[in-house]
Amino acid sequence: MPNIKQHIGSVALVVENYDDAIAFYTQKLGFDLIEDTDLDNGKRWVLIAPPNSNGTNLLLAQASNPQQLDSVGNQSGGRVFLLLHTNDFWRDYQMMQQQGVKFNEQPREEAYGTVVVFEDLYGNKWDLLQLN
Repeated sequence: MPNIKQHIGSVALVVENYDDAIAFYTQKLGFDLIEDTDLDNGKRWVLIAPPNSNGTNLLLAQASNPQQLDSVGNQSGGRVFLLLHTNDFWRDYQMMQQQGVKFNEQPREEAYGTVVVFEDLYGNKWDLLQLN
């Protein structure tokens, strides 16, 4: 088999508004704004990522038609959409609480680690997770 090397570079996240999404992810979750390039006609190439992440970014894609608007906040059919891994669960949980992030439950200890479900500004569900 040939030496195949692949990785997921970005995951598109449909949002209502670029600037609102950038503000939420950078201010409330502490993500870095990697790139914000104007592509003309109201489109932008907006990449964000958690600090010190290993290459997978979120591509914020502003909805441009009714079908895309309908998917904002429900990209995974109501299930947890993305998992934010951390090396210090309680630090990040407390920071997110202070920033007013909405949590759907109390933190819990599972066999695999410490986890809590939270929502982004549009209602997409995320796990904040520190693996054992």
